[in-house]
Amino acid sequence: MDFSSINPALLIASLMVSATPILLAAIGEAVVEKSGVLNLGVEGMMIVGAVVGFIVAVNTDTPLLGFVCAAIISGIFSIIFGILTQYLKSNQVATGLGLTLVGLGLSALLGRPYEGMKSPTLKALEIPFFSDIPVLGKMLFSHDLMIYFSIFLVTLVWWFLKYTHAGMVLRAVGENHDAAHALGYKVVRVRMLAIMFGGATSGLGGAYISLARVPQWTEGMTAGAGWIALAIVVFASWRPWRVLFGAYIFGGVTVLQLNLQAAGASIPVEYLSMSPYLITIVVLVIISSRGNQGAPASLGRPFHASS
Repeated sequence: MDFSSINPALLIASLMVSATPILLAAIGEAVVEKSGVLNLGVEGMMIVGAVVGFIVAVNTDTPLLGFVCAAIISGIFSIIFGILTQYLKSNQVATGLGLTLVGLGLSALLGRPYEGMKSPTLKALEIPFFSDIPVLGKMLFSHDLMIYFSIFLVTLVWWFLKYTHAGMVLRAVGENHDAAHALGYKVVRVRMLAIMFGGATSGLGGAYISLARVPQWTEGMTAGAGWIALAIVVFASWRPWRVLFGAYIFGGVTVLQLNLQAAGASIPVEYLSMSPYLITIVVLVIISSRGNQGAPASLGRPFHASS
């Protein structure tokens, strides 16, 4: 077993790439769940974003336009979930699962002509001065735009939830929608906006997989990333910075196990392959057990204006 082939700087740079799609999806889902809505359709929205972003990028040779279209279409796709659960009062769990199945089927249909094709990729964004720092420059400051955007988005969501009036309203709706309604807040409107935001970020996460992490189209290429994002939100106790931490743990262990396989580790491949999921869950369970913040009290509960 040759560990000399594992480059720590490259490992950290790679983990940021691996974690970004999950981070984008998870931070959006955290906002959705903070509003009291449980959307299990993250995987479906991610795969729709992946195929839409890929198709647009291939046909326009503009990856950024692919990301924009992926966010828009996945946001629109999430409106279906919002209408069914917030206006027609359908079961949130069943509707979310249905959304995932529809997304997987739709992506397979749309992506069939593009199977195996390569996509244009985002270029690394060199940050003046910082990119030239030995070791750290290539490790932290020579990534594509979406990696920096994902970290900025976490910061923005944290600030929004903690320091803005709109964030306070969203949290109030998630904790007690009846009380929020009695105070005059538009519960359904708040939740619909949160659902659309979650759909858009899931679309960005899916597009990052097909345009950056694995720049080609393969059916089902999200490979459960949406479910990992859902788990990270729960075990991170719905806190933005813990979501970032959880996504990076998963990305780091994923990249490490691939490097160990390449180095010829004597550990069975099956154990290495399951390690990112297991370690991420164990670490986040330990972290969440020390906190005092539970799930939003109205999470998954339908809202009836007459109640």
